[in-house]
Amino acid sequence: MTTATVVGSGPNGLAAALILALAGIEVTVLEAAGTIGGGTRSHEAIVPGLLHDHCSAIHPMAVGSPLFRRIDLERYGLRWARPELDCVHPLDDGSAGVLHRSVGDTAVGLGDDERLWRLLFEGPVAGYDDLGTDIMRPLLRIPRHPFRLARFGIPAAAPAALLARAFRTDQGRALFGGVAAHAFHPLDRPLSASIGLGILTAGHRYGWAVAVGGSQRIADTMATALADHGGTIETGVRVRSAAELPPSDIIVWDVAPTALAEILGDRLPPRIAAAYRRFRYGPGAFKVDFAVEGGVPWTAAAARRAGTVHLGGPFAEIAAGERDIHAGRMPARPFVLVGQQYLADPQRSVGSVHPVWTYAHVPHGYTGDATEAVIAQIERFAPGFREQVVGLSHRSPVGFADDNPNFVGGNIMTGAKDIPQLLFGPRKTLRPYDIGIPGHYLCSAATPPGPGAHGMCGVNAAERALRRLRGPLTHRDATTSTTRSTP
Repeated sequence: MTTATVVGSGPNGLAAALILALAGIEVTVLEAAGTIGGGTRSHEAIVPGLLHDHCSAIHPMAVGSPLFRRIDLERYGLRWARPELDCVHPLDDGSAGVLHRSVGDTAVGLGDDERLWRLLFEGPVAGYDDLGTDIMRPLLRIPRHPFRLARFGIPAAAPAALLARAFRTDQGRALFGGVAAHAFHPLDRPLSASIGLGILTAGHRYGWAVAVGGSQRIADTMATALADHGGTIETGVRVRSAAELPPSDIIVWDVAPTALAEILGDRLPPRIAAAYRRFRYGPGAFKVDFAVEGGVPWTAAAARRAGTVHLGGPFAEIAAGERDIHAGRMPARPFVLVGQQYLADPQRSVGSVHPVWTYAHVPHGYTGDATEAVIAQIERFAPGFREQVVGLSHRSPVGFADDNPNFVGGNIMTGAKDIPQLLFGPRKTLRPYDIGIPGHYLCSAATPPGPGAHGMCGVNAAERALRRLRGPLTHRDATTSTTRSTP
């Protein structure tokens, strides 16, 4: 029987394992940590029973993922819940940009920007299920829906700062800018609009949903589905070299490129090893979890009903902060994301004490304490917040990296999303999942389409492995072969 080993149990590793298991392959997943899930883990923090997500928390790109449309995880217990409002971006004057799931409701709420919002999103949202089959795969390939992709790609290719100039209102400009800032990348660079437009389009189609019971439920239900198809998972197994792997026909690596270069050493073709060692990481995240009595007292009433709140003030302030962290400078007012998942999933709370999930954008490898900066940003838009905090915990970029080695320097994106790495992945090739060793594939968020709980990096890598396995190429056992394929 054909066998496969997947190293890493983040959503991409689990997705790769599922696709291989569905093809009748005997799959084993090896996970270094004591629990599966990578960035989709959850834990009780601060107060017993108070549930916080470890990293990935809100999932507009995951709900409509081609993987989850293909595999019915609801059968295995996964449930999605949506807040009343998807996202709110408050401003200092008490107003806010408000993102509804409906394109029309959002557009109407933006006043003079109604026409622009409809122009940007009505068409792509209507055709998102087709569009998603292209944007969730490597972009440098023949698209299945070229006209839809071109319609989406023209504004997506622009710098976010350039597109922001088309907005007439501060609220519309800030709302777009806050979502564009999810890229952890300077907003004046080409393609910096793409991630924001992708998240907004997917969110308008499927909503900014949370997993009921925490993001851990995504990993747990994927693991249950994998077991149902004969796959197994072993935790507490750290792979330091290929020699430690069981004999397998296929090896899929859900690890950072620099880690893969270290693990495989001179087994990698020299120019691929060099590319992986040169792989660039972006700015980091500084996470603060709060236990808040009664919730956050936002000045903007809409923020009290939103699953996500973006704190960065006007677009110019967001852009300046992203430039600073990219240059290694800590902003006085960092961009802060706030998650209020309990509004959609009340079981995460303990009585009137609610879990509030936040992280700030900080420089790569930042060693300072950004807790007070996060609190100050929340206080700016919610005076009195500090008095309602009954407990908190924080995780620095170093802590992120210690807990998940894929998050080098606290970079939860698994790589800088500049033009080359956004288009190609870890190296300039049209085959980003191939690593130059027969039977071995890379599937981490360093590969297209990038980070998120959508699992499509794993799907794409597994499908590549299956094509090679069933094609004319013949190779010896993947863990013992010394023959190198064409890079």
